[in-house]
Amino acid sequence: MLGLREYLQNFHSCPSVEIVEWKKQEGTVDVSARDLPEILSYCLAMRPRPIWLTHVVNDERQLERGFCLYLVLHFPGLDFSLTLVAKGINNEFPTLSSIFPALNWSEREAQDLFGLQAVGHPDTRSLVLHPGWPQGFYPLRKDYKRGDEGKQFKRAPLVFPEMHGDGIFQVPVGPIHAGIIEPGHFRFYVIGEPVLHLEAQLFYTHKGIEKLVEGRSIDEGLHIIERVCGVCTLSHGLAYCEAVEKLAKVEVPRSVLLWRTILAELERVYNHIGDIGNMCAGVGFAVGNANGSQSKEKLQRLNLEFFGHRFLRGMVVPGGVKSISSSKDCQTLLNRLLEIALDFEEWLPLLLHHDGFRQRAVTTGVLKPEDAVEMGVTGPAARASGIANDWRELHAYLLYPELNVQSMVEEDGDVWSRLMVRVKETRESFRFLETLLNEGMEKSEGTNEALIPFSSHKLSPWQPAWGCVESPRGTDVVWLMVDEEAKIYRCRIRSASYANWPAVPLTVPGNIVPDFPLINKSFELCYSCCDR
Repeated sequence: MLGLREYLQNFHSCPSVEIVEWKKQEGTVDVSARDLPEILSYCLAMRPRPIWLTHVVNDERQLERGFCLYLVLHFPGLDFSLTLVAKGINNEFPTLSSIFPALNWSEREAQDLFGLQAVGHPDTRSLVLHPGWPQGFYPLRKDYKRGDEGKQFKRAPLVFPEMHGDGIFQVPVGPIHAGIIEPGHFRFYVIGEPVLHLEAQLFYTHKGIEKLVEGRSIDEGLHIIERVCGVCTLSHGLAYCEAVEKLAKVEVPRSVLLWRTILAELERVYNHIGDIGNMCAGVGFAVGNANGSQSKEKLQRLNLEFFGHRFLRGMVVPGGVKSISSSKDCQTLLNRLLEIALDFEEWLPLLLHHDGFRQRAVTTGVLKPEDAVEMGVTGPAARASGIANDWRELHAYLLYPELNVQSMVEEDGDVWSRLMVRVKETRESFRFLETLLNEGMEKSEGTNEALIPFSSHKLSPWQPAWGCVESPRGTDVVWLMVDEEAKIYRCRIRSASYANWPAVPLTVPGNIVPDFPLINKSFELCYSCCDR
């Protein structure tokens, strides 16, 4: 099998392929849209198989490029990321979802928001725009004018597949749920208690953030991107800042990398512990839920006390971090974290050795490895199905190479496996934080490297750049392009939840409806950053 670069250079329709850039860890190649299926098939045949990072459609007609499609793949064995760019698209492009089902949603979204047709796509239904929006409403086109969109919407019923047979019933759940979670509709097709099929309909609260940031300054964009989602605020902001720094060709100093790594692990540990508690809530295990909630609350109060915000909002900025803690604060923070880590180890056995909880979790909601690969699943959900996919290990960013991160992998793909991945990663995060904060104590005094003055750096206009971060739920990717005035031209947000939601319905058939809350909480996906 030819190497990736040799294959592209020798591609049978060579005039349609141009290697624009090829550096040590990243390359960009212009291709014809008609050749994308064949090129993607070749890439997916490579071993280890490449990982999908993001799929972006952009309206570049004013640059005389037509509509453009950007597909970013990462090749773990090479630690190399490839961006395939198809320019000059007019009204349609060949679907890639029949080759790589992970792209199903993003192609349907392009149809909804850009009015382009993914020719051959297996699902003709809209995704983001629920029935009721008028024809010709394509808000991500540059010639779209904001107006009375709300007045144009006329409520219409959602369309779900029909299923017929003796004893088959449909059980609708949502979109309004108990508690304070955001809306999502789940339709179960059941015969007796077992579930035969599940349809999930999201995007009830689609916020149009990718349109909202158009024309904004870099600082204004960060303010919005941090608010895509509460629980992954730091990860979204960090991925955005990485993209900005690529456009500015800025390398941040080690002290900034240190504190960004500390903040990322603080976000991971409070999310993982909270998610472990929420899994207990899925089966009514009140004591486990209370312990997880209590520990999460302690961690978020530490965030507020030492960094000014429970969700670490505002700490990461283009070119650096807002501030660097003193040696004394590092020691105090470390002491408090070690207390919480000890408390975690004291209440954790109550979950792990509880027969009733274990019986509900083991063999429940299995995500098969082959499904996880085909659907591009990321984060703990992928690692629980035996896929060693952790961006901290796959790609050298922040200080993770020095921490010798290793993917925490389980093989069974069930609820219990997803629980155990989080347990292992929580323990690792506490260990990483101890190492990092000890370094912070040694190097915090007298440093002025918290923030590089960013205004003096010129951003490369009309050039794409992306940042990728391993959030608590998996890889978050922010793709960015700015104009000649350094205003945001296009910002694409591919959250881990957006990548993982399509896989959830695959894990439900064969289980019973009361298992769904536990299965759903074992993925613990976010509605907000999916509905961005």
